[in-house]
Amino acid sequence: MDLEGKVILITGGSRGIGAAIVKTCHEAGAQVAFTYRSSSHQADELVNELGTRVKAYQSDAADYEAAGELIRTVIEDMGAIDGLINNAGITKDNLLMRMSEEQWDQVMHVNLKSAFNLTKHCMRPMMKQRKGSIINMSSVVGMFGNAGQSNYAASKAGLIGFTKSIAKEVGSRNIRCNAIAPGFIATEMTEELDEKTKQQFLANIPLKRYGTAEEVANLCVFLLSDKSAYISGQAISICGALNT
Repeated sequence: MDLEGKVILITGGSRGIGAAIVKTCHEAGAQVAFTYRSSSHQADELVNELGTRVKAYQSDAADYEAAGELIRTVIEDMGAIDGLINNAGITKDNLLMRMSEEQWDQVMHVNLKSAFNLTKHCMRPMMKQRKGSIINMSSVVGMFGNAGQSNYAASKAGLIGFTKSIAKEVGSRNIRCNAIAPGFIATEMTEELDEKTKQQFLANIPLKRYGTAEEVANLCVFLLSDKSAYISGQAISICGALNT
């Protein structure tokens, strides 16, 4: 799964799954650009750790104009964008009866509109170079729902429909678009859960463990590489058989 010579842009890359994707793409030989919104210290640490072939950009993926400026700047700095991973996302969990309009709008704005923004601005350069791989980070929650996460589930389900539509629109230009739907992945967020809650989650996972951010990152590298040249328009779960 060689990414030598490819330029990969990852949104929300300073921590968690995003940081693992940055590291794994870098290890596979890519030039890596990643964005962060406020985690400047973590972004700097990641750049310092990896050294060459990586650059961090402070940018709000949910801002249409900022997304366009980001794409232009990355292409100026690195020459092209061969792969885009729309990873930026948030949660604002609540039961629908208690959910505010603001909680709904914030999740849609960040999780769904940011993918539109970056994909839209990447489309013309990728069509011009007649190649590209786009990955949208969805979730198994977008496939089967979850109480208290109607906003998050709707945004992640929307990404799957968006993915399939884009794959059909630009496939003739040798541009692929896929979605990844992680299940329960061990991150800073899951570390904060109490032991009882962790055990309840694990009881529903046939493989009886959380996934790792590195396992999600490995799937990203595969979908960015030429090894997956005939895979497009798919939503691939990585969930230990939870969504089976």
